[in-house]
Amino acid sequence: MTALHAIGVDVGGTKLEAVVLDADGRERWRERCPTPRADYAATLQAIVALADRARASLHGAPCTLGFGTPGSLSRDGRMKNCNSTQLNGQPLPGDLATRLGQPVRMANDANCLAMSEATDGAGAGCDVVFAAILGTGIGAGIAVHGRVLEGPNRLSGEWGHVPLPWADDDDPRWPCFCGQTGCSETLLSGPGLARDHAARHGGTASAAQIAERASAGDTVAEDTLARWERRLARALAQVIDLLDPDVIVLGGGLSRIERVYRTVPSLWAQWVFAGGLREPVRTRLLPSRHGDSSGVRGAAWLWREPARGG
Repeated sequence: MTALHAIGVDVGGTKLEAVVLDADGRERWRERCPTPRADYAATLQAIVALADRARASLHGAPCTLGFGTPGSLSRDGRMKNCNSTQLNGQPLPGDLATRLGQPVRMANDANCLAMSEATDGAGAGCDVVFAAILGTGIGAGIAVHGRVLEGPNRLSGEWGHVPLPWADDDDPRWPCFCGQTGCSETLLSGPGLARDHAARHGGTASAAQIAERASAGDTVAEDTLARWERRLARALAQVIDLLDPDVIVLGGGLSRIERVYRTVPSLWAQWVFAGGLREPVRTRLLPSRHGDSSGVRGAAWLWREPARGG
C-alpha cells in the first residue's frame, strides 16, 4: 500500500517521536515529547495526541500510520515482552486504531530500525541486515531482501534474552526483567554497562560518562569499556555464525561510541567459525545512517511491506 505521506511514531521508554515522510523519504515534520511512565492510559493518550498533531500538519492529505514499540505483539493483538512494562498485556494497536479512526501497523522498535536501514540506510542494497539497538535494553531486527522477519512467535532478533556465548568467568549472572538470569541485555545495555562499572569500581557513572572518560584516558573507565566491547564482540560473533549477515547496523545510545566500529570487528574473528581457515570476516559493522531517527522512519515505512497473516 502506498500513500502520499507516511507517518511514523516511535514509542520509547523515555520519549515519543513522530515523523512525517513524503513518498521519496523526505522529512516534512517531526516532534518529540516525553513518554508517561508506568501509566498505560496516559501513554495511550500521549501517543494519540502526537499522531493527531502529525496528521494535522498534512492539512487533510492522505497518510498511513505506523508505530514502533518495545516488545512485540501476541496473536490476539496484545503487547508482550516490553521493558516499558505498562504496555504489557494491553491491546495497543486496537486501541490506537479505534482512537485515531484509521488502520495502523505496528512492529517492534528493532524491526523498525532494520526496516529503515535496509530501505535507505546503512544496509540499503544488502541481502541480509542485522540491525541491533544498544540502549536502555537491547534487541534486533533482521531484514532479508528488504523484508523484516518476524516468525510465528514474533521473536526474531531477540538476542538480548539469550546468554552471552563462550562463557567467561567475568560475566555476572544478573536477573533480567524477563524472569531469567544472565541475559545478554543485563550486560550489553546502557544500564548493564553502568552496573558492571559500579560493581567493579564503585560510583554511579552512566554509560555515556564511562565512554567519555575512557576516551580521555581514564584507565578505570577504559577497563569497563574494553570488557563491554569484548562481550559485544562475542555476542555479535554468534550472530554472524547464525545468520552470516552482510552488515550489522547499530542503533541506540551506545551506538554513538565511535571506537566500537574499530575494536569490535578486530575482536570478533576469534569466535566466528572459521573451519580451520583464517579468512577475514566479511560482515561489516556500521552505525545507523539515520541515527536516532532510524526507528521512527522504519515505523513510517511499515506500510511499504505487504500485510502479514495472523
